[in-house]
Amino acid sequence: MDKPPSNPSTGLRILIVDDDRRMASTLADILELQPYETAQAHSGNEALEKINESRFDCVLSDIKMAGMNGVELFQAIRETQPGLPVVLMTAYATDELIHQGLQSGAIGVLNKPIDIHQLLGFLACVRQEHIVTIVDDDPAFCITLSDILERRGFRVAKITNAETEVAKMLQNSQIMLLDMKLNSRTGYDILKEIRRSHPELPVLLVTGYRNEMASAIEQALEFGTYTCLYKPLVVSELLETLAQIRSERMKQLLKLKNF
Repeated sequence: MDKPPSNPSTGLRILIVDDDRRMASTLADILELQPYETAQAHSGNEALEKINESRFDCVLSDIKMAGMNGVELFQAIRETQPGLPVVLMTAYATDELIHQGLQSGAIGVLNKPIDIHQLLGFLACVRQEHIVTIVDDDPAFCITLSDILERRGFRVAKITNAETEVAKMLQNSQIMLLDMKLNSRTGYDILKEIRRSHPELPVLLVTGYRNEMASAIEQALEFGTYTCLYKPLVVSELLETLAQIRSERMKQLLKLKNF
């Protein structure tokens, strides 16, 4: 078993978008005390330029801005970087733009003045949402998939020994990729153990035996797995699924009411 990933650094790269320069500067000063690395943009077009030039982990954008508004900015970001979390900010509790943003898939809306404790708690969890555990007894598959995910910002724990205690498999894990056919155990057996202590952990089944494992896959899906992916993996499908899980969990973290 590989060692679990070390604790992440505290830094995230956050883009703050607000045509109120004082607001953007104040929020940046607060976040950089944590420390988070921030950049500022004061229009939608400037934000898109910065996003194209550099990597960000999260975007905080005001909704009402001159020219391109926050919802239009989010929709433009989604075209090129669909996995980039965007949180909208507004001083207006009821607004049609809020509905549009949430319906389009924005992570959530924060009301101004911003609840800094809520925001910091959310960002701390964003930082932790990158840990993926791969449980597969094929070392070459683990290494290849780990390299792909790490290049896209995930941290990966690789477990190739199916006899590893489930508690160790779960250590630090936010998402698990679980092979259905291991040397000495089935993925379904491991899944049942996982569900006793971690009923909400997103588990993605992986198998190269679509027909042979059909019955076990059906049972596992009924037991609360997120989906089943088939080898050879389609990387774009995997990344889209991981982005969807991450987005759903971050929305829960904000605990925002439905507008």
